[in-house]
Amino acid sequence: MQKPHFLITLVLSFLANLAIAQPKIDAKKLDKKLEALRELTQTAGFSVAVVYKDEILYTKGFGYRDVAQKLKADEHTLYPIGSSSKAFTTALLGIMEEEHDFSFEVSPREYLPNLKFYNDELNNKVTVLDMISHRTGLPRHDYSWYLFPTQNRDSLLARVEYQEPFTGLREKWYYNNFMYLAQGMISEKLTDKTWEDNIREYFLAPLDMKSSNVSIAELQKSANAAKGYRLQDFEETILMPYYDIAAMGPAGAINSSVYEMSNWLKLWLNEGKYNDQQIIPKSYIARAQNPLMLLGKGVSDPQFPGLHLNSYGYAWFTSSFNGHYRMEHGGNIDGFSANVCLFPSDDIGIVVLCNQNTSALPGLARNLISEMVLGLEETDWHELYEKQINEAKESMKKMEDQAPEETVYSGVAHNLVDYQGYYYHPGYGKFKIYLQNDSLYARFPLDTSYLKPLHYDIFEAYAVENNRVDTSGGSGEKINFQTNDLGDIASVKIKMEAMLDPIVFDRSPLDLKMDASDLEQFVGNYTLAGTNLKVSVKDGVLRLFVPSQPEYSLTPISKNEFSIKGLTGYKVRFETRDGKEEIVLLQPNGTFRAEKEG
Repeated sequence: MQKPHFLITLVLSFLANLAIAQPKIDAKKLDKKLEALRELTQTAGFSVAVVYKDEILYTKGFGYRDVAQKLKADEHTLYPIGSSSKAFTTALLGIMEEEHDFSFEVSPREYLPNLKFYNDELNNKVTVLDMISHRTGLPRHDYSWYLFPTQNRDSLLARVEYQEPFTGLREKWYYNNFMYLAQGMISEKLTDKTWEDNIREYFLAPLDMKSSNVSIAELQKSANAAKGYRLQDFEETILMPYYDIAAMGPAGAINSSVYEMSNWLKLWLNEGKYNDQQIIPKSYIARAQNPLMLLGKGVSDPQFPGLHLNSYGYAWFTSSFNGHYRMEHGGNIDGFSANVCLFPSDDIGIVVLCNQNTSALPGLARNLISEMVLGLEETDWHELYEKQINEAKESMKKMEDQAPEETVYSGVAHNLVDYQGYYYHPGYGKFKIYLQNDSLYARFPLDTSYLKPLHYDIFEAYAVENNRVDTSGGSGEKINFQTNDLGDIASVKIKMEAMLDPIVFDRSPLDLKMDASDLEQFVGNYTLAGTNLKVSVKDGVLRLFVPSQPEYSLTPISKNEFSIKGLTGYKVRFETRDGKEEIVLLQPNGTFRAEKEG
């Protein structure tokens, strides 16, 4: 009975010896290949580090962190790492398991009692583990925080109640940043400190990540910070402003260098230890290396059969990379892309940070380096990407060469003035549509869009950058205005989430400032079929009193027209007809006129 056990021990020992063999890197060869990838992807700059156990095998910067100033990127250049921050946030909760008796298996509402979801299933059954593994059934709803940012985490989390799921709990995997906001807030509740302070205390300080930080404000003060860029039409590199992720920080606010991120990799490759200090519990490291939810069928691309078992775990994508177990997570935020990768069974870690928006470079560089350090047959990633780019360019050219279908402009259904107003959805936020120089614009907290009339109440939205309308992306986003029973604009539908029907933003009129003296002309008693209606001014607000009803506040829409606050689809208009002053009550059930007494 002992011999099989002895043989198994020998096999495991042999495999362990294979795993700890020091990988070899041909630095000159790798330099050449990585620079070729940078040129092919037209990336401004990037930095890379490769770690084996607790040693940095290779680290270098390529290209420029600042194109205009010709400032070169190096291993100490700081970049936003985007969603690669998520593993930090979940690891905080792994530490909380020991320090504060936290449990991943319970409802997040035990820690965040004000958190509410769209339906009872989520309210009653969702766990923190469901949020971590993106299996709540909620789609991204990213426009909610991206277009409507706030520094207040409580108000941002309150939007979740109005965000519709697209499937049932634990039925499908779908990425959601709000669930990582909630995790960060749980750590705040447990420690009575901000997420930012927790990241500094539990990770940045003990891991000697002295230059790393957790906000755009801090990044901009750094002497070696990269600027972000985007590549337009595969030709022009354009500077992008930093995006302040604000309250959504736990989902992606960390800024770091590949040199300091290598310490984060060492932590994971050494059972949660760094410099003999146990930073993350060993038990959490062991558990967090396992998958929790399969992505689709677990197969990525049929042309790469060695890449399979794609899953998601504790803020890590897990898969088999040609027989080697891989954990990785990307990151994308305006002007920057990232990838952080671990091969835990091989004691290898790789981090690639670049300053190009939604760049393919981090993934290409990671795969190239992985094959080299693992001693695998090397794929020509340069050729594969070049083929993809050429196909994309050909497709773009065909679209440009095709004669566009003639759009029959049907005219707008209303005067452009009528579309003006504030538009609001509780799961997203509030924006303004206004008329300027005979054109409609939508003003979001950070961006402005031009609304091009297309067909009756349907418009196309185009971004406005540097006072110019950007039509480089082809057709704009369709937005569809809706009317109420009076024929007035009541709301607008915008396709904010691919998995769901368009989001409906309810309209309220623009604030029209009228002095009390302007309102006095409407004050008086009006008679309607023997009923006396009284209009008065109180505290600078025009008010309407109807017997046996509450007193209504009237909000000015124009100089003589008012909406009735609290009653959707009801408004009043003051007119003079045949020399007599009247109040016209516009209601869904009809129009009624009352003559002013005296």
